Amino acid sequence: MTTTPEPGEPGTATAVVPASHPRVDRVRQLVPVIVLVAMYAITVAIAPGYLEPPQIGSLLQLASILGIAAVGQTLVILIGGIDLSVGAVATLSNLVAAAILAGSDASLPVALLVVLAVGALVGLGNGLLIQYLKVPDLVATLASMTVVVGAGLLFTQGSPKGRSAPLLNALVTGRFLGVLTGGVLIWLAVSVVVILFLRRSAGGRYVYAVGLNREASRYAAVPVGRTVILLYVASGLMAALAGFLLTGYTGSAYLASGDSYQMQTIAAVILGGTSMFGGRGGYGGTIIGVLITVLLVSALRVVGIAQAGQDIAYGVILLGMLLLLTRMARRSA
Repeated sequence: MTTTPEPGEPGTATAVVPASHPRVDRVRQLVPVIVLVAMYAITVAIAPGYLEPPQIGSLLQLASILGIAAVGQTLVILIGGIDLSVGAVATLSNLVAAAILAGSDASLPVALLVVLAVGALVGLGNGLLIQYLKVPDLVATLASMTVVVGAGLLFTQGSPKGRSAPLLNALVTGRFLGVLTGGVLIWLAVSVVVILFLRRSAGGRYVYAVGLNREASRYAAVPVGRTVILLYVASGLMAALAGFLLTGYTGSAYLASGDSYQMQTIAAVILGGTSMFGGRGGYGGTIIGVLITVLLVSALRVVGIAQAGQDIAYGVILLGMLLLLTRMARRSA
């Protein structure tokens, strides 16, 4: 473990950062890429249409929404936490956005602000429960997930209303250069910001420090409490944004629309090589994990495997990936 001073702030407290293990880090970065390439090759062999630009565009479109939802999950897992409310927040955002929009472009700013506020509120609640009431993150976010699901049912009375706005539909589904959509461009922009934040900012160093050792971080004057709370707020915001974009993708709202993101965001983070114990990994890996997850779902559907079979495949591949990463990391170390 080493310490590094804050840039441009001589004399201030130093932030704890994880000691570098280049070979282990290279393994974590390389294995997901190999898995993605191998999986894509197998999928193309089964269904050659996956080489066509329209199909690639469809995969990227699905990946963009999942990728945005996985931003927050990556951040909280990097500090050794987890957020089980991501799917529920995305669903509630979808329900609220459709109800406010009601097919009108004029309501877009209001709808976006409301859903982001809802996501931030849920994230703030999670952060406060975890940091100040010392509720385990698994329990806190599971409880908030239940509350959010109930809020969605109460809001809709079991019958979702409203629909997306034409401008939002065009933004999320309209194609540029054959494969890119507005949703993909938004994902790319968010990805650049998150990666730069984690790699180049003091806040990013705080994230890794807290994930590595919270107690040591406190002694090094790292704002642990503020970092934890803000990351859970960020997770709520990103889940809400994903739900908002999901409204433009589906054109309407329906109950349980974002439920799949609860496990898929966790799967993407793990498949991307981020440690579930915190302190190692990053959003670059999550991007690869998102592509693996979306490709896996699509391939399983192509070969006609039912939902139950898809769930089993998820579990088997996740377990295999974890074992592979752990074994290779130990050998490299």
